[in-house]
Amino acid sequence: MPVSPLKIKTNVVKRIYKESLGYDKEAETQQKRIDNLIASGADEYDVRKQKEVLDETLQMIPDVKKRLAQAYQDLQNYLENEENADIDELQEAQTVISEIAAK
Repeated sequence: MPVSPLKIKTNVVKRIYKESLGYDKEAETQQKRIDNLIASGADEYDVRKQKEVLDETLQMIPDVKKRLAQAYQDLQNYLENEENADIDELQEAQTVISEIAAK
């Protein structure tokens, strides 16, 4: 049995949301690592390299947020137009939308 478009759209939103959380956590962890390096008097080269890693992470965040907003909107639009979807899939999609809207 093929996977329904609603299930696919719901899973896309969940995956991108998880990716967004991962980048946010990575940025926070990387900033703490840089702060610890500076506090311990680490070599300037090491600090600079860690700042480059942080910059790369920060550059990914707007792209992920943009993709999340698009996938979220696609799912909402699909839900508004979907009439004969599986009840469980509808509930899962509604749960995902409400979780992301609460953030």
